[in-house]
Amino acid sequence: MDGNWTEIKIEIPATQADLAGDIANMVVPYGIYMEDYSHLEEEALEIAHIDLIDEELLQKDRSVAVVHVYISPEENPAEAASFLRERYQAAGIPCTISQEACVEEDWIHNWKKYFKPMPVGEKLLIRPIWEDTYDPQGRTVLHLEPGLAFGTGTHETTRLCLELLEKYVRPGISFLDMGCGSGILSVAALLLGATFAVGVDIDPLAVKTAVENARVNGVGKGFTGICGNLAEKVTGTFQVVAANIVADTVILLSQDAPRFLGPDSVYIVSGIIDAREPDVLAALSGRFTVLERREERGWIAMALKPVPTAG
Repeated sequence: MDGNWTEIKIEIPATQADLAGDIANMVVPYGIYMEDYSHLEEEALEIAHIDLIDEELLQKDRSVAVVHVYISPEENPAEAASFLRERYQAAGIPCTISQEACVEEDWIHNWKKYFKPMPVGEKLLIRPIWEDTYDPQGRTVLHLEPGLAFGTGTHETTRLCLELLEKYVRPGISFLDMGCGSGILSVAALLLGATFAVGVDIDPLAVKTAVENARVNGVGKGFTGICGNLAEKVTGTFQVVAANIVADTVILLSQDAPRFLGPDSVYIVSGIIDAREPDVLAALSGRFTVLERREERGWIAMALKPVPTAG
């Protein structure tokens, strides 16, 4: 059985796909991909600039989304399926859960199939490094090897974050990414003109992936990857600081964030599902003012400014 993973498929209504994906991420923070064809035509036009869509895709059921979760050989798939069933029931999401064995190579291939070159904001194009045929469309190309565990940039949370980076990153600034994952935000900041970027993550594989992505994009000299606890490992202030994680972690990190921000710094937070926005705003109250808020399909990102402290 060594090397055999378990694929758990969860069929849920497409209208609840985002929340269902969030819940699945509670089981595994890696190895999940989503089949959701509810916006097929508009996404094909927007992302690939094509209106000719594969017949097999057109026949997919638009009302249903499928979350694919992959459980490693040392984990317990029955426990994961049971947890998911319970969480979906609590969230009021009807679901059908099935599971089958799959070898690791299969799910790596499945996952890559769904990640194509994609324009983000006004200036960037994210290109997975295995995709050789693409049109840069006059944009700055960010070449990305996401690694199995980390952000591809296709999710709304990362896209919103990148759009805000485009606006607030100026040539010559310094950038801090709290929870850097694949390093996509740090690499983007450097490509947009930041002089140096620091990416911090508690996962050593994330840091290794981020360092490699910076190298591939020719900005390796400007990037420092740090594995460990943010508060213990990082000093100094940065003109732009970002946290693109989940609401609870944003709340937690925002306690430390002010010490890395100068009076004119911008703090960008993302990964916040709309239901949790009040909790995040409550945690930020009195310490930050909102410069800008963006929302896409129930996900929220904000650019914030620190409130000056008395004295």
